[in-house]
Amino acid sequence: PSQAPAMAQEWGAAAANQAKRLSGSGEVLERPEENGHASKRLRRDAEEAEAEDPNKKSPKRKIVLLMAYSGKGYHGMQRNVGSSQFKTIEDDLVSALVQSGCIPENHGEDMKKMSFQRCARTDKGVSAAGQIVSLKVRLIDDILEKINNHLPSHIRILGLKRVTGGFNSKNKCDARTYSYMLPTFAFAHKDHDVQEELYRLDKETLEKVNKLLACYKGTHNFHNFTSQKGPRDPSAKRYIMEMYCGEPFVRENIEFAVIKVKGQSFMMHQIRKMIGLVIAIVKGYAAEAIIERSWGEEKVDVPKAPGLGLVLERVHFEKYNRRFGNDGLHEPLEWTEEEEKIAVFKEQYIYPTIINTEREEKSMANWLNTLSIHDFSSSAVGMQANNKNSK
Repeated sequence: PSQAPAMAQEWGAAAANQAKRLSGSGEVLERPEENGHASKRLRRDAEEAEAEDPNKKSPKRKIVLLMAYSGKGYHGMQRNVGSSQFKTIEDDLVSALVQSGCIPENHGEDMKKMSFQRCARTDKGVSAAGQIVSLKVRLIDDILEKINNHLPSHIRILGLKRVTGGFNSKNKCDARTYSYMLPTFAFAHKDHDVQEELYRLDKETLEKVNKLLACYKGTHNFHNFTSQKGPRDPSAKRYIMEMYCGEPFVRENIEFAVIKVKGQSFMMHQIRKMIGLVIAIVKGYAAEAIIERSWGEEKVDVPKAPGLGLVLERVHFEKYNRRFGNDGLHEPLEWTEEEEKIAVFKEQYIYPTIINTEREEKSMANWLNTLSIHDFSSSAVGMQANNKNSK
């Protein structure tokens, strides 16, 4: 945190260099295979002629923005145009894009006009350290600094890169990595009387947690880990590449641990339910066999851990990087230069929010008290009857 002012200057300088580099004359013809159009040379020439006339607005270019935000107090990432009741991260972002002069005001009302796409729709209260959005903007001078000037301090644009014209941050993303930070007393057995601040996770329990988390690896039918998907819905099948819990650490007298999960894509509430079920097993509310059972057609009661500790860590564009990252025209979508900024943001805004909210609102402690109401052993027959009724 003491580095914060210096970091801010660094960001500004990096942003200026980036903008200069991006607005250089080495323009790239968009590739037909990326967007299905023939060469856009004529339009490009017109745009470049327009760019040379200082009285005219600069042309729009397709870019991606690297975003970090603390999600507390927001109803998720995705904007609901026309609904001011539930504030989202994108409401603040679009407002900053308009005020900084990157997009015309009417693009804020109709986000299709700027070809806007977010990589992941984070749920209510969920934070991000490496969210990516793709959109068309005017590449104004000092673009990052100007956008950030119109954003609250708990939302930052940390990086910007030019991409191919047909790039779509959601469709081109191969995988997403999330982390989930939780107090380790969540893993204390239900029959033990635990003082939250004194609890420390032992090696055996951590090994058990990791053995259970590893069960999720591979392709499974996760219909029980989201709402509104039936067991035969092909989109309920998801591929998990890795999932593990790291070594615990103490913050503000409470021991925490971070679970990392990398998967191709996730459904609404899926990660929170995956973690919720493992907690229920480790605490002794549910049998280990319930994980295997949940892949089947039967409806299984899977508890959903609180949203507070969930953070979108990074998104992966391996295929895009292989194809375009080293073509001499585009940069690979990797953010090694921004790693330090990401770490500083997490230490300043994300971790303190999770820790302080946990201490003040006791979201995990209160949720753990609801586990006893779940029915982890209901019979398949009874559940099938309910299933038929719900269909």
